[in-house]
Amino acid sequence: IVANVMVVDDALFMRMTIKKMLEAHGHTVVGEAGNGVEAVKRYAEIKPDIVMLDITMPDMDGVSALKRIKEIDAQARVIMCSAMGQQAMVAQAIQYGAKDFVVKPFEESRILAAIDRVLGK
Repeated sequence: IVANVMVVDDALFMRMTIKKMLEAHGHTVVGEAGNGVEAVKRYAEIKPDIVMLDITMPDMDGVSALKRIKEIDAQARVIMCSAMGQQAMVAQAIQYGAKDFVVKPFEESRILAAIDRVLGK
């Protein structure tokens, strides 16, 4: 199963890295956003299969963006990306309906496994 994925991270380098990883394995990156506000707006426009959502971002953090995305679409499938030491925010994100999370710096296999799991493979 391949997925249409939206990648959300305030670091362009990180978005490009994730995009390359996903596309190398047949997934399509249908949208990108650099902060939570943009992520919520783009989600409503493109309705991707999966959102890779960074936790720490300017304007609106990932946990707040997750809450808003879930209000738009209760079925939204969101994988949170976090740096080490953000366990409290990760726990909060899981409470709000995140399907999985990967810790930065992440390994390609971990991201792909998270996507497969969320897709129900």
